[in-house]
Amino acid sequence: MTAASPDRRVVAAEPHLPASARPARASTLRRIARENALSLALLGLFSLCVLGQILFGLPAYNAERLERGARALSLGSYLRSGHFLEALFENWESEFLQMALFVWLSSLLLQKGSAESRPLTEASEADEDPRLRRAEPGVPWPVRRGGWVLWLYERSLSLTFMALFVVSWLGHAYGGLLLDNEERLARGLAEQSWWQFVGSSEFWFQSLQNWQSEFLAILSIVILTIFLRQRGSPQSKPVAAEHSQTGH
Repeated sequence: MTAASPDRRVVAAEPHLPASARPARASTLRRIARENALSLALLGLFSLCVLGQILFGLPAYNAERLERGARALSLGSYLRSGHFLEALFENWESEFLQMALFVWLSSLLLQKGSAESRPLTEASEADEDPRLRRAEPGVPWPVRRGGWVLWLYERSLSLTFMALFVVSWLGHAYGGLLLDNEERLARGLAEQSWWQFVGSSEFWFQSLQNWQSEFLAILSIVILTIFLRQRGSPQSKPVAAEHSQTGH
C-alpha cells in the first residue's frame, strides 16, 4: 500500500484529457513552434545575452565601486543603476535607428544587384496601392478603413522603429546621466542637468560610436548580397541568380 500511493498521486495530478486529444495538442504545439521558430530563436538569444550582460555587468561594476570606496549594489539596485541602463539603451538606440532608416531608405532608394533593394525597372508588391484591394476579404482593417488610418498604416513599420529609437535614446540619456553624475560626485564635482549631459561630447561620442557600426552593417548586407549567396535564406538572391539581378 505504501509503494502504490505515489503512483496514485501522479495519476491524479495529470490533466484529464482524452487519449485522442493528447496527440492533437502535441501536434498543435509543434506547429506553433515551427511557424514561429525564427522569432522564438531570436527571443531566446536576446534573453540569454541580456542575462549575460547582467551576470557579468553586476560584478564588474561592483568591483569598480569597491575600488573607490562605495558599497556593492544588489541585483535589484544594479538593474536601476546608470551603469546597466546606459549600456542597455545605448545599444537598443542604435539598433532601432538602424532599422528605422533602413526600412525608410529602402522604400525610396535602389541598389543594382542587391537582394535588399526593390527591382530597378519593374514594380514590386511593396509598391502596390493598397486602396485597390480594400474590398478583398482578409485585408487588414486599416486598409478597409482608408483615410489617415491607412496613411499611418502605410508607414507604420518605419514609424514604430523610429518611436522605439526615441524611447531608447531617452533611456540612454537617463541612464548616462545617472552614471555620469555618480562619477562626478565621487570626484567631488557638481552634478550635471539632463540638458547639460545630452549636450556633452561624451553623450554624442557614446551614440555615434554605435550608430556608425550599425550603418556599416547595413551597407555590408546591401553590397555583399550583390555577389554572395546563402541558400535557403530570404535575405539572399537564389544561388544561381545573376549578380545584376536586383531584389529577390
